[in-house]
Amino acid sequence: MTKDYGADHIKVLEGLEAVRKRPGMYIGTTGINGLNHLVYEVVDNSVDEAMAGYCNEIDIIIDKDNIVTVKDNGRGIPIDNHKEKNLPAVEVVLTTLHAGGKFEGEGYKVSGGLHGVGVSVVNALAEWLEVTVNRDEKNYVQKYFRGTPKELIGTFSDVNENSTGTIIKFKPDADIFDTVEFGVDTIAHRLKELAYLNRGLTINFYNFRDFETEDDAKQSFGFEGGISSYVEDLNQNKEALFTPPIYLKKSRELYEVEVAVQYVSDHYDEQIASFANNIRTREGGTHLSGFRTALTRVINSFAKKYDLIKKDKSSALTGQDLREGLTAVISVKLQNPQFEGQTKTKLGNSEIKGVVDSLLDEGLTDYIETNPKVAKLIITKALQAQRVREAARKAQDLARRKSSLESTTLPGKLADCTEKDPAKCEVFLVEGDSAGGSAKQGRDRNFQAILPLRGKVLNVEKSRLDKILANEEIRSLITAVGPEALKSLSTEKQNTEEEEEEITAESVLSKLRYHKIVIMTDADVDGAHIRTLLLTFFFRYARELVEAGALYIAQPPLYLIRQGKGGIYAYNDKELDEKLKELGKDKEKVNIQRYKGLGEMNPDQLWDTTLNPEKRTMLQVNIHDAEVADEIFSLLMGSKVDPRKEFIEKYASTVRWIDV
Repeated sequence: MTKDYGADHIKVLEGLEAVRKRPGMYIGTTGINGLNHLVYEVVDNSVDEAMAGYCNEIDIIIDKDNIVTVKDNGRGIPIDNHKEKNLPAVEVVLTTLHAGGKFEGEGYKVSGGLHGVGVSVVNALAEWLEVTVNRDEKNYVQKYFRGTPKELIGTFSDVNENSTGTIIKFKPDADIFDTVEFGVDTIAHRLKELAYLNRGLTINFYNFRDFETEDDAKQSFGFEGGISSYVEDLNQNKEALFTPPIYLKKSRELYEVEVAVQYVSDHYDEQIASFANNIRTREGGTHLSGFRTALTRVINSFAKKYDLIKKDKSSALTGQDLREGLTAVISVKLQNPQFEGQTKTKLGNSEIKGVVDSLLDEGLTDYIETNPKVAKLIITKALQAQRVREAARKAQDLARRKSSLESTTLPGKLADCTEKDPAKCEVFLVEGDSAGGSAKQGRDRNFQAILPLRGKVLNVEKSRLDKILANEEIRSLITAVGPEALKSLSTEKQNTEEEEEEITAESVLSKLRYHKIVIMTDADVDGAHIRTLLLTFFFRYARELVEAGALYIAQPPLYLIRQGKGGIYAYNDKELDEKLKELGKDKEKVNIQRYKGLGEMNPDQLWDTTLNPEKRTMLQVNIHDAEVADEIFSLLMGSKVDPRKEFIEKYASTVRWIDV
């Protein structure tokens, strides 16, 4: 490092060079999520054409070499000369950051790609990109290599037909990305989502990378029911309280609000998908706040008007009561959306809360007045939730009064750690007292706590809140990790229209007693079942804890291969075969021990393989796609038998191992 620091040390990154230097600033990551994001950026431009009313079909093709083609029948990117740059407008769009028809509201009244970096970033991060535009009875073609055009100007040719549209074909740059294998399932899910959100749009997805024929490769998404079909799809393995879903669409000035709502009778959590200009707002935002406030107020007003609840404030239904079993999709369209950064996970426009609130108040009031049966079903379900929550609260209060100890007393079987800083602490949820005994002896008691759980915990997918809170193992778990962090399980009475506390990773972690909560079960089928039951609980009632990155799964070994005085571990059957191949002729002299449970391992073995931070392997649990996770949990852990039977029959032939 030099002490001299002058103007000649200031480097200006021209054009798209900045994108190639710091790709993470534009697409978040150079892993598979960032790679998939390239497809989304191109597709979003085509969807913007659909939102403007000029496009009704989009084709996305992934070929053998992970080459992507996106084709639409929109107006086509303008190919006439740009006055300031003296280049075809399409070239300006592909080579200049923050260039597009979305900033002044003239090219597009509404769009998702507000930042204007989408297609130019794809161009910068592609090994090559080719654009073809049909517009104004002309065909324009230009090819780029790592963001630089092959020729200064592309080639023009005349066409006799009036067909219009844009085709963008690109190959991601292997020098930039960790992998160039697109996540086709993730992409297909996003395309299906876009088709739901844009009624009348057909999106065809062809996966020729994994399939040979068009019939096998093609998935076509188009839904005349729009977001109502979306809600029905989310509830396909659940018992709907009423059909069809409530559907509302309202507009005011530059804003459009679209909502679909349905309740289910056999699930007790909420599932809300919110969008702004087709962008999934996973962290919610002002539009979601407006929806929740209006829903609570309108239902309470109806209930009081028809004497379904008492008119005093203490009898009013809370947002918590009304969200039990709720499935909703909220989609807003606005001209100048304010997102948190390029990742666009939370809508920040303050005015949209009032707009959604008032439009939904008006629309939902009209709906329930003309459909009182639906309103009464919702109110009956919410009253039942209120009674259950109140009963659970009274039971908790009674238990506290009966106890001579403080209500915050930790479970007796918890072997806590001595460290007081939660960021340095971890708790292991262990299967049974035997494994718990080994874990307690093998752990580092300075920062590792052990909570043994007896048998298989309650399947919360089929249980109401009062039953969940009455379960001893679940109660021990909640008390151990920190009850305040699990807001879904709160029995405290809320105001009906209070502003909800914003849930962030920081706020959740601040209420946890341990920042690492580790599920440690046996490496067999029973262990997998217990792990699934615990994951179901965390997904349904402690999702914020998972989203904060606090949940992990330990990876204990399944086999010990002894050779002489030494020994090596194998974590699954495949690894066992590989280790034995490595031993060659010597494998005849080894003794293989298969662990039936963690309790069979000596404390020092458990420490070396599963507990020691320097040697262990742990999986961090995250929710990459909440809807797919919800579908799987409903299917495998829910009360409907037929869908589960179909699932087992479909995938039985692909089972990797079975423990009988």
